[in-house]
Amino acid sequence: MPTPAATQAKLCGLSTPEAVNAALAGGAAMIGFNFFAKSPRVVTVETAARLAQSLAGGPMRVVAVTVDPDDALVDEIARVLKPDLIQLHGKETPARAMAIKARSGVGVIKVISVSEPADLDAARPFDGLVDHLMFDAKTPKDAPLPGGMGVRFGWDMLKGRRFERPWFLAGGLDPWNVADAVARSGAPLVDVSSGVERGAGLKDPALITAFLEAVRKA
Repeated sequence: MPTPAATQAKLCGLSTPEAVNAALAGGAAMIGFNFFAKSPRVVTVETAARLAQSLAGGPMRVVAVTVDPDDALVDEIARVLKPDLIQLHGKETPARAMAIKARSGVGVIKVISVSEPADLDAARPFDGLVDHLMFDAKTPKDAPLPGGMGVRFGWDMLKGRRFERPWFLAGGLDPWNVADAVARSGAPLVDVSSGVERGAGLKDPALITAFLEAVRKA
């Protein structure tokens, strides 16, 4: 496996063994399985657990991607998948994020939707409470998904910002722009989904490899 980059990458919305293997071979730090019913990347918790079986004991961490999950889903994810982290991509409050962390016994990533600098203020109540913040592009109000749509925001607005723990940059990243995104934002972690797909929800192992190579060189 390649030596991990200074900036580390998470591949989100994986649904096939080929995609998981490409992420592992390329040195991804994390992979995410999506449990949002409206997403083209949605998988069952049982499917995610099968895909993650080969990763047990390895360096790559598993993330369960959710949107305002209820307790039943949190319990199923914790019991069946046993992820390292649960990603919260909805309107969860700090109290709800901490309740999910306590209930599941695993770490939490909280996504903050951004289109202008003032949107970064929403991160303050979560900073230091959750394991990681993720700054993703705010999607249009009528969009069917809260993320994973290839939308970008001004990466420069994060340059020089300081947070308690390593944070993610997400939104519209791909193999051709991720190096520029890292340079402009100073992101220690990056997250990609649609930018390594050949169609909605269809991860391309070659694009995964190219993205991870670009991150390594960033």
